[in-house]
This record gives sequence, C-alpha cells and structure tokens, in this order.
Amino acid sequence: MKYSDITKLKYLAQDKNSRSANPAIVRNSTVFFKSMQELINHENLVKKGSKVNFYEYGRAGSQTTIALQNFITDLELGYRTFLTPTGFGAVSLAIMSFCRPGDEIIVTDAVYAPTRIITSKLLKEFNVKTHFYNPEDLTTLEKRINKKTKMIFVENPGSNTFEFQDLSKIIKLAKKRKIITAIDNTWGTPLFIKPLKLGFDMSISSGTKYLSGHSDVMLGSLCVNKRVYDKVRFCNKLLGYRASPDDAYLVLRGLRTLDVRLNKHQENTKKIISFLSKQNKIKEILYPFKRGASNYENWKKYYSGSTGLFSVVIQSKKRNSIYNFINSLKLFGIGQSWGGFESLALYQSHVIQRVYRKYLKPNNHIVRFHIGLEDPKDLIEDLGKAIKKIK
Repeated sequence: MKYSDITKLKYLAQDKNSRSANPAIVRNSTVFFKSMQELINHENLVKKGSKVNFYEYGRAGSQTTIALQNFITDLELGYRTFLTPTGFGAVSLAIMSFCRPGDEIIVTDAVYAPTRIITSKLLKEFNVKTHFYNPEDLTTLEKRINKKTKMIFVENPGSNTFEFQDLSKIIKLAKKRKIITAIDNTWGTPLFIKPLKLGFDMSISSGTKYLSGHSDVMLGSLCVNKRVYDKVRFCNKLLGYRASPDDAYLVLRGLRTLDVRLNKHQENTKKIISFLSKQNKIKEILYPFKRGASNYENWKKYYSGSTGLFSVVIQSKKRNSIYNFINSLKLFGIGQSWGGFESLALYQSHVIQRVYRKYLKPNNHIVRFHIGLEDPKDLIEDLGKAIKKIK
C-alpha cells in the first residue's frame, strides 16, 4: 500500500525488533561478524548498493543512521542516501565525488556563500574551472556548457535573493550532454519538491534546518539516483564522512512533525509578508507570495508549498538605521542558520557575492528573515515598532 508523505513521516523508521515507535540510538566503531566469509559477503552487499541493517565498520554508520538514511531515501523517492556531519558536508561530498582536474562545473550565481568558495577557490587549486550562470536567464547556463562540463550545481531558490529557476529546462540541458546535476533543496525540503523525480542526480538537504527543526543539531543528507551511487559511495567512504547516531536520532524525531511545522511556518510567513508588503520602507519582498510576484510561476510549477525563509529589500542611505531596525526587534534572534522554531533576522548585503548584480545596488539593503512558530500577531507588532528605526 502506498502512503502519503504525511503518513510516511509518522510511520517510517519504527523499530519492529524492539516494538518501539522510534529506533534505538546505536553508537559503534567495531562491528562483530560470525566469520570472515560473513564479513566479506556483507562488504560486497554494501558495494552493490543493497539495503543492509548494519555496516561492516562504524565509520559508515550504525542502525540509527541507517534508519535515517532509509527514511530520507523513501521521502526523496531516491536510490540511496548518504549522511554528513553538516549540511555543507553534503554539498562538498556531491561536488568532490565527481569534479577532477581538467573538468568544469557550472554553478548558479545565487548559491550559498561556502558553496561559492569551494567551487571558485578550492576547486581552482585542483585545476577545475568554475562558471557562474544567471538563475533568471538560463541562456547564460547554456552558453557555458562545453565538452569539459562535468556538473551543473543548482540551489533553488537562490541564497538570500530567492530566485526560482525553471528546473526542467536545466535538467533537459544536462541530460542532452550527459552532465551530472545536483541541487541544494534545503529551502523546499523533500516534502514540497522531489528533485530526483524531476531528473536531478543528487538532492541535498541540510538536516540542520527544517528536517530537525529545533536548532540543536548539525547534519546533512545527500540522496542520489542509481546512476551516481557508486562514485558517491567511493568518495564518501574514503573521505570519512559520518553523521553521529545521536544527531541522526534528533533529525528522525524532528521529521515526525515536519509537515505540521512547515504548514505553520508557511501560514505565519504569509501573514508577516502581508504586513510587510504594506510598509513604504520595504522596497521589495523576495518570496513567491502572490501571483505576479517575482518568480511566482516557477515556484508554483514545481513546489507544493513554501517555507519560512525570505528576504526584503530596503532602500536607505543610512546603513546604521537598518542595523538599528534589526537590533530593535525583540522576537527575532540575530544569528546564523534557520529552519528552527524561532524567528530570525539578519543583515545580508555585506556577505552576498554575485557576478550578476541585480540586487547589489547603492543604498539597497537586503535583510533575511526566518519566520518561526510564534504567534504571528506578536511578530507583526514587533516588526511594526522596529521598522520606525529605518531612516
């Protein structure tokens, strides 16, 4: 019987052996076998991509991490999932599994800053060339493709500026040239979009964010199709990526309420944006909140919902007044990350790097918000008082 994703979130990873609603936390390094033959046979099963209940060595994980891997694979409609100690670990694993000297990689210009650094700086030291394309003009992507192109790396929506791309067009371009594709899907989560079903080879999620949802764990997931499994498995094993069973358990626990939390994030965010859209000091809201809004059609085409992260563009000659606005907020924390239960606000203009500089103009200030699970009336009242600080 096929279940909806909502039911899967409640049903997957139940421990049938212990008859518990949740799997046990298993910490291990050494794994015992009854004979050498059993050990060798088990190693071969793992190499083939067979589903197993334990690994031959603790570096690969334990029953707890396997439970999370299987959970995410089922949710993503993928072949297998690899876990990493952080969300960015999944990004680096995807890239380092394939890019070799002489290769080229094409990356969205609106990519997460550390992803920009690893592709444009670290890969350069290994003689891998990086090109950036305009996420709002895919002809700039097509023009960069050549015989050396090994990978197209997408982040959707764009980091901080939230450009939504026509993903099917990217897949079509890549498949025509047999180019590997990866997407950072942390914003949408596998609940609102299934990148592998669309045709991507790899789907990345930062479990640090919505999957765990409680701002107390670091973890990344890389779900892959069968085409790329062997290469990623090889690199994953050699580089020693491993998520702890305790962190895996926390993400499993968070996943149980992913649907409920995301619905509330979405509901609250729409109310906050409705308020902000009426404020004269807010020049633009970077979020697909209504028909006609920037990138609305590409969001509607691929996503079944939206989450709580967005940015606003504020025009002011006084940067300090933008700082004062953020500093005056009582219910919005100032801090990195997002996807937890709490609301956040962060000035981002100073960290955004772009080749295509649509939003990076004099006196334009980008403030990123994450809308949490608080009472939206309280959040709106807080914003209404603080916004008076903008000059």
